[in-house]
Amino acid sequence: MAESTTAKYDLKRAHPELYAPSAKDFAIVDVPPMRCIAVDGHGDPNTAPAYREAIEALFPVAYALKFRSKRELGRDVVVAPLEGLWWADDARAFVARDKAAWSWTMLIAQPDWIDEGDVVAAVEAVRAKQAKEANVNRALDLVRLEHLHEGPSAQILHVGSYDDETPTLLRLHDEWMPQHGLTFNGHHHEIYLSDARRTAPEKLRTVLRQPVRPV
Repeated sequence: MAESTTAKYDLKRAHPELYAPSAKDFAIVDVPPMRCIAVDGHGDPNTAPAYREAIEALFPVAYALKFRSKRELGRDVVVAPLEGLWWADDARAFVARDKAAWSWTMLIAQPDWIDEGDVVAAVEAVRAKQAKEANVNRALDLVRLEHLHEGPSAQILHVGSYDDETPTLLRLHDEWMPQHGLTFNGHHHEIYLSDARRTAPEKLRTVLRQPVRPV
């Protein structure tokens, strides 16, 4: 897809194979190297303060990067959806939805022209704005630029509640991957295409992705 200084760069449109998979069955996609702003954490995303703080740090920084790119480079972008890498020391804790045992890295993908200097500048811009309001988010200290290269990955679109993902994940892990001679090659990855604050649970659209390699 050709880039233009007058048109907004939309990662979802540039890479539909990554952000618009079928909901019918798993498919393999070769995920290219990606740049993301990221915050690491641990604990139940529904109750852990660190999770809320991570999200509340990532989105202001993403918008600061958008405005910086448009102002200094003449390249406007659509802020990409929230994504997450999820894992647990005991893999059964993840499928069993033992959320207190989960570790996570929350992400927002960036165009490839964004670099570490841009992220540092965006974080400082957000910090300065929040300091004026005497409400600086401590998770800003954790925001970094992550270079992620997952390569071959199995993915599917899940429609429904996050807690209803388990049968799909069990089918992927216990049936589909063994049938195709594949095993794990990275953390479970989710891409949240819906805004959970404004979408009924049964209508949530989430990309479920698992990096894989031959057994």
